[in-house]
Amino acid sequence: MSQTSLENKRDPFRPVKVAVAFISALLFLFPIIWMFFVSLKPEGTAASSPLDWFAPPYTFGNYVDIILGSDVFLWIWNSFIVGFLTTVLTLLLTSMAAFAFSKMRFRYRKALYLFFLAGLMVPGEAMIIPLYEIIGSMGLLDTYAGLILPGIAAPLGVIILKSFFDGVPNELIESAKLDGCNDFRLYWNVVLPLGKSAVAAVGILTFIGSWNNFLWPFLAIISESLYTLPVGIPMFNSNYSETYILPMTVNAIASIPVIIAFLVFEKQIVKGVSFSGIKG
Repeated sequence: MSQTSLENKRDPFRPVKVAVAFISALLFLFPIIWMFFVSLKPEGTAASSPLDWFAPPYTFGNYVDIILGSDVFLWIWNSFIVGFLTTVLTLLLTSMAAFAFSKMRFRYRKALYLFFLAGLMVPGEAMIIPLYEIIGSMGLLDTYAGLILPGIAAPLGVIILKSFFDGVPNELIESAKLDGCNDFRLYWNVVLPLGKSAVAAVGILTFIGSWNNFLWPFLAIISESLYTLPVGIPMFNSNYSETYILPMTVNAIASIPVIIAFLVFEKQIVKGVSFSGIKG
């Protein structure tokens, strides 16, 4: 008896689950497929029915026009720079804080950890005005630093990493101390390498959050040369509100790096979502 037959015998509803999963996947993929088909239509094309968007003729001229006549690649570059630096700094700070809470003993440790937990209860929108005032008083508005620094405060990352570091045996820590490891070497050479999967998960979640962030860049940036994708695309779309073609082409170009990144880091992204549900 084949493996598929055994699985069907154990779970009689498996074919139904597979069919539902396949249909759900198509529903999620349909807007992306539609976007790419619309982006290939000649500018000024009118559609009398939804099926007309999928019918010929097709052209890549829209992509040439957007690449040569818009700043979409500048927006992608800005988003990448902000996301990369935010992720690196966030991982450095959150992993050190998580190590301190998990493996070091100091006064008010539990109280400080509760303070980090309380940070999850404050919505980001409630901090926008004081954050704007602070960044403005530091002269960091309309700068890369003004985009990056507010994003490195990540209490969720501290909680996820602490939950993972708690699983590192204390006997291993004591053995390393007997061999002469100080706290930093314990963090860098022992605990951090063991937590690579959790660190990667937090890093991916941080980068995705930074890449998709709209509200703070929209408020903190004035110069068009510093626009990120979530800010640049709506500004572009507002200039072409009467047509679908060019806005869809811009969105298609902007989606390609994200789709490639998802295909490459699919397992890590799924693991990141699962780690975000760990209870401390």
